[in-house]
Amino acid sequence: MRSLLIALTLCLTICFGTAQALAQEPSGCDKFKWPLDKERATLTGSDLPKVASGSRIDWRLPFATIVSLVPLADANLPLAPERTPKSNASFAGFIQSPAPAKAATYKITLSSEGWIDVVQDGRRVQSLTSTGVRGCDGVRKSVKFELAPAPFTVQLSDIEADSVGLVISSE
Repeated sequence: MRSLLIALTLCLTICFGTAQALAQEPSGCDKFKWPLDKERATLTGSDLPKVASGSRIDWRLPFATIVSLVPLADANLPLAPERTPKSNASFAGFIQSPAPAKAATYKITLSSEGWIDVVQDGRRVQSLTSTGVRGCDGVRKSVKFELAPAPFTVQLSDIEADSVGLVISSE
């Protein structure tokens, strides 16, 4: 009986903690830290080109695309994700982008939940800041990175679906 009471208490504690965490996360397109109206309009459009994980993109920045992903174990990411994925059953992938015209801050925006790493000159670029909300059709997360005028790789991981919309735009 005591073990049943402990198990029930533990279950309620976990459920309450999860509900509290979700309740604290912002909801709605007007809750992002910075405007993402253009990125949202792009990601909810129907004309985005599709690329496979590992593709080298020849488009100049800014650009948008849908990236086809593979199971994390098959992704062959250039670097291990900075954050360990929540599930080994998640999807991952990467694209290689040409150099920006100049050093500047760029936003990488995703249509669904996931982790974004940027690799430039063989090293991980630390993010400057991020914003994310639930309940905004087309946009889930946006992260800012300071990029040098050199080619870079965008790594995506911990994504539940086998594709994700992505926009890279200047600040």
